[in-house]
Amino acid sequence: MHFPFCRHRCHYCDFSVKRARRAPIREWIECLESELRERFANEGWGSSPGLDTIFVGGGTPSLLGPDGMVDLSDLIERWFRLDREALEWTAEANPASFDRKTAETWRQAGVNRLSLGVQSLDDRVLGWLGRLHDAGGALRALRTASDAGFEHISADLIFGLPADVTRDWPGEIRGIVASGVGHVSAYGLTVERRTPLHRWIELGRIRYPDPRRYAKEYADLASSLRGAGFTHYEVSNFARPGEQSVHNWQYWNGAAYLGIGPSAHSFLPPVRSWNVFRWDAYRGAIHDGDPVTMGWENPTGEERELERLWLSLRTRSGLPERDSIWARPALEIARDRWIRAGWLERRHGRIVATTEGWLRLDALVAEIASSGENRG
Repeated sequence: MHFPFCRHRCHYCDFSVKRARRAPIREWIECLESELRERFANEGWGSSPGLDTIFVGGGTPSLLGPDGMVDLSDLIERWFRLDREALEWTAEANPASFDRKTAETWRQAGVNRLSLGVQSLDDRVLGWLGRLHDAGGALRALRTASDAGFEHISADLIFGLPADVTRDWPGEIRGIVASGVGHVSAYGLTVERRTPLHRWIELGRIRYPDPRRYAKEYADLASSLRGAGFTHYEVSNFARPGEQSVHNWQYWNGAAYLGIGPSAHSFLPPVRSWNVFRWDAYRGAIHDGDPVTMGWENPTGEERELERLWLSLRTRSGLPERDSIWARPALEIARDRWIRAGWLERRHGRIVATTEGWLRLDALVAEIASSGENRG
């Protein structure tokens, strides 16, 4: 479920975000219900399907406050069958808009996993990113979540900033480990075309992020978190024992999922679809009785195999060495060359990416795709 509202838009963000002093929560929930009504009527999702996971992302879902999440929980229970004991329900939150009352009410409403947008524990970095909290506020939010009874807490971090931005990256990593969080998601800064950051780089006001810094900070984070007892179980994700994200595994394993809200993506195998991007267009389509789906695709068998390869190599499970995909001569040659380079490795009968290989994963898959085209 995509909650598209923020009080402030970060200059690197290209998500579907609408700035709002007061988010129109009731209207957003009414629009979600209208979309669900349309989908259940037309797309064959069945009657009251069960859910393994729920993920409320944004935007800034913590702007829902206590009452908004209760209303959202009521909506979900009207349309889906829930096993509260087995369900993983994650909600994202910004430290600047997350307080004790919100935390406690969310837990009562059914949220049992929290993803906090810490991004950094260095005030210089947070200022440059345009975040509304400081390092102290981030640590207080983590303690608030724990004190409110959240046993599963994840922290987001950003790495790979431009050389102009100084930071104490080792100190930030130590701070995250000391906070006691069970999960860390780390994302390298990307420069997206429709963002202020891209314009500033084009104007020469900021230097483009240095790929060498990107690689070093990624490697340092991976090494430090593994040394602290975390498993690096996916390109961007680290977890203490028992803290891996069930929701994310669903994506990587090719399970069906339903996305509702502006810009949300869905997968009813084998078809993928996505909604109109902006809140205003989404709301307008709902009010006019028009479909909110903006596009869809039904990948070919070759495309599905390539996607399966890419998703599998994103995880520490990788692919079996005897998987049929390696029977293609071009793919076998590419695999063996990458193993010799140290970017893939054989581990317990499987082919998995190394830390350096994960940095190069897109290039690997592009090479494999190209070899497939040449073969065709």
